[in-house]
Amino acid sequence: MVLRQLAIGPRTRHQLATKLSDRGCADDVAAQVLNRMTEVGLVDDQSFAEMMVRSRQETKGLAAPALRHELRRKGVADEVIEGALQDVDPHRERAQAEELVAKRLRTMQGLDREVQTRRLAGFLARKGYGAGVSYEVIRDALDTLPEHRRD
Repeated sequence: MVLRQLAIGPRTRHQLATKLSDRGCADDVAAQVLNRMTEVGLVDDQSFAEMMVRSRQETKGLAAPALRHELRRKGVADEVIEGALQDVDPHRERAQAEELVAKRLRTMQGLDREVQTRRLAGFLARKGYGAGVSYEVIRDALDTLPEHRRD
């Protein structure tokens, strides 16, 4: 059952333990199975966390707080999470926020500046970006739009 789960995709030790428990596996047997899987390198929370951070940043544009939340939901230990997140570059995060805003702005032409700001701020907040960075990026992006330039 554990190998089937791992064949679907990488899983944390916590996720696999939960699956085994749901299937009625005794806790001591589950621990032995998971210890063996860890020994042979099939279960590695550190690698999982690092892979997930890279993947979610590239595909979904998530910021560190959202990544931290996702990893905690999957049962990754806090020290492992912090280790995986220490490579997150704040400058890259800001550039990513700028890309997300530019892409989203294409669908918001003609809307009032305040509406655009509110929608973009909510969008970035759901991606885990802080208010300070979000509003700077949004303000800079809106200031460059011809419809918001002052004559």
